Amino acid sequence: MIKEAMLWTPADGGRVQCRLCAHRCLIDETKFGVCGVRQNRGGALVSLVYGEVIAAHVDPIEKKPLFHFLPGTESFSLATVGCNFRCGFCQNWQISQASKRKGSFGGQELSPEEAVGIAASRGCRSISYTYTEPTVFFEYAYDTMRLAKDKGLANVFVTNGFMTAEALEEMRGLLDAANIDLKSFSDETYRKVCGGHLQPVLDSIVLMKKIGVWVEATTLVVPGMNDGEDELGRIAGFLAGVDKDLPWHISRFHPDYQFTETPATPAGSMDRALEIGKKAGLRYIYTGNVMGGSEDTSCPSCGELLVRRRGFSVAANRIRKSSCPVCGAKIAGIW
Repeated sequence: MIKEAMLWTPADGGRVQCRLCAHRCLIDETKFGVCGVRQNRGGALVSLVYGEVIAAHVDPIEKKPLFHFLPGTESFSLATVGCNFRCGFCQNWQISQASKRKGSFGGQELSPEEAVGIAASRGCRSISYTYTEPTVFFEYAYDTMRLAKDKGLANVFVTNGFMTAEALEEMRGLLDAANIDLKSFSDETYRKVCGGHLQPVLDSIVLMKKIGVWVEATTLVVPGMNDGEDELGRIAGFLAGVDKDLPWHISRFHPDYQFTETPATPAGSMDRALEIGKKAGLRYIYTGNVMGGSEDTSCPSCGELLVRRRGFSVAANRIRKSSCPVCGAKIAGIW
């Protein structure tokens, strides 16, 4: 479905200026933004993927991954095609790198009302905008978020964080939680590998915290790209500077898409990243995509095991009134 876009302004010569993501594309008549799903039609910016869902599943919230937000609950997860990045290691590239420039991709029509109805009927506590980059299907997500709030459902973004402050302000009071991929701490890596920039991602993390969104961050540790001690230390140091209670998910890379010749992340690199995070002062650090990973939550004050996880399931949750039952320390999160 074609719908007029939000967050754009007219420009000279029939062009339009998109203000949704940090690319701030200046788009000529009939042309597309970097995302491939927003087009200038007759001097107006339109979204071509409104309600055209390419993926819809009920997932554990832990799969996002969010470990400190409504643990043990399920989230109705939605995506359309499209992304504003071009990451060579993308693990959902079949749908994220699809583009409306090349025609339809057979998405199923699902209105915001229908999406919220399904989520409620399946007993989900939230709706997650995920799998691809939710920023690029902003209008659909926005309308769905408003209806979800009316039904008492929470809203979650799983995002690369490359949106504008204007987009985040539009979601103030609607967006409850986000997992942001902090892919590197090098602008050069963002430019060469992802087709973006680092600073807008950092700005999004800070602004989300400021407007009351629960934030967790994920870093996919890719050998030869971002696995150096200095870079991991800068990532951990930045996150700790924002909030030492911000959970950091360190994820193991497996060869995929354009990075098929890159080896999987060695276990030693994962262990080193974990220790770097601890040294930076982060209180909640998790390692994923690896056998024997550190995915349980312990009290940062007394060390008591509080949440035990197995895969994407919560096997035990001993947190009571957001606190450790042993020492009474406050445990950060939405429990």
